[in-house]
Amino acid sequence: MAKGEKLNPFEIAQRQLDEAAEKLGLDEATREFLRWPMREFKVTLPVRMDDGTVKVFHGYRVQYNNARGPTKGGLRWHPDETIDTVRALAAWMTWKTAVVDIPLGGGKGGITCNPKELSEREKERLARAYIRAVGRVLGVTKDVPAPDVYTNPQIMAWMMDEYETLMGENHPGVITGKPIPLGGSQGRNDATARGGIYVVREACKVKNMDPAKATYAIQGFGNAGQFAATLHKEILGGGKLVAVSDSKGGVYNPDGIDPEAIVKYKLETGQVSGFPGTKPISNEELLELDVDILYPAALENVITEENAPRIKAKIICELANGPTTPEADHILFKNGNFVLPDFLANAGGVTVSYFEQVQNTYNFYWDLEEVHRMLDRKMTKAFYDVYEMHKKHNVHMRLAAYMVAVSRVAEACKLRGWV
Repeated sequence: MAKGEKLNPFEIAQRQLDEAAEKLGLDEATREFLRWPMREFKVTLPVRMDDGTVKVFHGYRVQYNNARGPTKGGLRWHPDETIDTVRALAAWMTWKTAVVDIPLGGGKGGITCNPKELSEREKERLARAYIRAVGRVLGVTKDVPAPDVYTNPQIMAWMMDEYETLMGENHPGVITGKPIPLGGSQGRNDATARGGIYVVREACKVKNMDPAKATYAIQGFGNAGQFAATLHKEILGGGKLVAVSDSKGGVYNPDGIDPEAIVKYKLETGQVSGFPGTKPISNEELLELDVDILYPAALENVITEENAPRIKAKIICELANGPTTPEADHILFKNGNFVLPDFLANAGGVTVSYFEQVQNTYNFYWDLEEVHRMLDRKMTKAFYDVYEMHKKHNVHMRLAAYMVAVSRVAEACKLRGWV
């Protein structure tokens, strides 16, 4: 891969599937069927701005595969959003719901926009416009969106309200990641990071590492990265955070950074740069630090063929989607880095979103301890399903996770008589 070459995330997702299909010995028809989304929608959204002008936005919804249940997946608002990004993320959601064995398929949506340039009123109009455009293909038995990059519980609340206005009745389960007063689940806000920490705990057991004495670094300090900083210490009984970075730069202190203090600093200043007692470090340098555990929690394709040979972390817990390229995976495996792949490591979010759907449908809600207990059970089981496949076939953990997930989706497609 030439330096600077743009990596197409959907082509990467297809290549990862092909590798798993090859190992599983899938027939040609099943493999070809699973390489593509079953349905995708492109919508044009005219929105009246605060100054009275109308701006046109482009939105997407991809329903990748619903053999195991209604599709499920986040909505990203990002200036670089493309249909290929959405397709890739919908594919990864399909494998993610399968690997944690919840009865859902995979979907994803997005709007090409820069939310940092929009007022709250403009965001609300955009959210409602999107639901008016795609609402007919959504529903608790069809496709359930959730928050993702630059979307949040308030945006989900507006979307749910618009859907209910169109339907003329209450449908809290149509969207997850909602505010708790509108049917959101306890434990949803930190679920992605918490699920990742549960998986790291089990990885430390099989690698004979004491997580309480481990050093760790976090690349990307949004929601998942911030919770990883504090939950690593809380759940794993300690550990030393030595570096953190976000889109504006990073900070490093080999003697340790207080997780609570740097989260507070980031929330107050909007960046981690300048945190007292640290020296600057770039995102690229952070990835190559000699730490026990690395959490890539930013965007796609940050660990590549070019820098993979210099990655020293013993355990890499991918809280971001698609941070590692296929070429890098093979280098890391050969070098003994133990990768906890994205659609296993960050599946806590969709798992608690599924719990939210269940609670909405029952109209009965669980307390926080129950959510944590059930999430722990799901994530731990998923880790060992993947770890056993990894040991049995001597393949890297991402390929093992794909083999677990793809075999489950393929079986459902065959049982339905589709292929």
